[in-house]
Amino acid sequence: MFTSFSTALSALNANSTAIDVVGNNLANMNTTGYKTNVVSFHDLVSQSLGSGVGGTQVGSGVGRPTTLRQFSQGALQTTSGPLDAAIQGDGFFMVQTPNGSNQFTRAGNFQVSRDGLLITATGEKVQGWSQVGGVLNTNVPPANMAVPVGSISAPIATKSMSFDMNLDASAAAGSVKGTFSTSIQLYDSLGESHIATATFTKNATTAGQWDYSISVPDADLKNPFTPVTGSLTFDANGKLATPAATDPAPQIAIQGFADGASDTTISWNLYNGPSARISQFAQPSVVTAVAQDGMAAAQLIRVGIGDNGKVLAEYSNGQQQVVGQLAMALVRNPASLLAVGNNNYQVSGETAVPAVGAPGTGGLGTISGGSLESSTVDIAREFTNLIVFQRGYQANSKVITTVDQLSQETIALKT
Repeated sequence: MFTSFSTALSALNANSTAIDVVGNNLANMNTTGYKTNVVSFHDLVSQSLGSGVGGTQVGSGVGRPTTLRQFSQGALQTTSGPLDAAIQGDGFFMVQTPNGSNQFTRAGNFQVSRDGLLITATGEKVQGWSQVGGVLNTNVPPANMAVPVGSISAPIATKSMSFDMNLDASAAAGSVKGTFSTSIQLYDSLGESHIATATFTKNATTAGQWDYSISVPDADLKNPFTPVTGSLTFDANGKLATPAATDPAPQIAIQGFADGASDTTISWNLYNGPSARISQFAQPSVVTAVAQDGMAAAQLIRVGIGDNGKVLAEYSNGQQQVVGQLAMALVRNPASLLAVGNNNYQVSGETAVPAVGAPGTGGLGTISGGSLESSTVDIAREFTNLIVFQRGYQANSKVITTVDQLSQETIALKT
């Protein structure tokens, strides 16, 4: 009978611990990337009474409960944070603490430090691969993620251009409709823009032929520019026949820029694969699209995390450039990880060696940019557990009260 004191006391301690776990889960129901803890009870070795082996067994109570963290997938919520990221599937973000130790987290609410590094909300440095010299190499060990701050995108000189257009087959040579002009903005090696004008004139002697002249303003050059001339010939179906798709593309050589930029030669792409970009049908002459591959220098506007953990830099010219890649770690037995606070985990003696790689490879989950993973705490389930553990505590406290009353009656037998 008197072992009931220790048996009931062990139950009080176990249920008290379970209530603490439930309380911690409820406290973190809004914590980004938090994973629910569940309590696992186990009984203590029973004692046998009497001479028969196992004839009468009385339990010795309940042991200290163990907690198991359930790494189930949390719901993804779209946010307005450009540096927010959420993992869909298995894996963890890799972070480095101020003391240099490596830890893991599912919380992707990142920000930029004053040193230009990508960090967590609590200051740990996010690990990944940063662009070095214009090259992003994910075959080297991950390191602290550097985020470009206040950088300038270098200009790119135009090397090719194209016009998607139609020239009016019904236009008479020498008439107003027989001449058509369009322009395109080109860039030199310093990022300075120049307007090139292309003029098309219907040939009076050769059917289906249009002569062209391409010029650049003389003010943009040290010496007057000599226009580039040639002709386009169309067949009876209005399709471009000469130059053919197999012929070399016309070249526009520009030398002696007034701003000191390098000389350049621009290819005029008349074809998109086997299809001609220019036609001659009995419709008004019109340009439907122009394209060139150069761009001016641009200021960095913002940095964000895109899908699959790519760090994207957006510049004032509308261009986006991949400047980094988040690293992920796959742990075969994540339940063995130890929670160390700040939404982070570290390996224990039972943890398998983490496998590091890019998202979506080797069993790793994917990363959704502009999203965060919600806590997996189910408030209804936690309240249910809270009631169950409370009833267990109350029931075992009643056992102690009953045993105490029996003890008092036993002592009273001596009087």
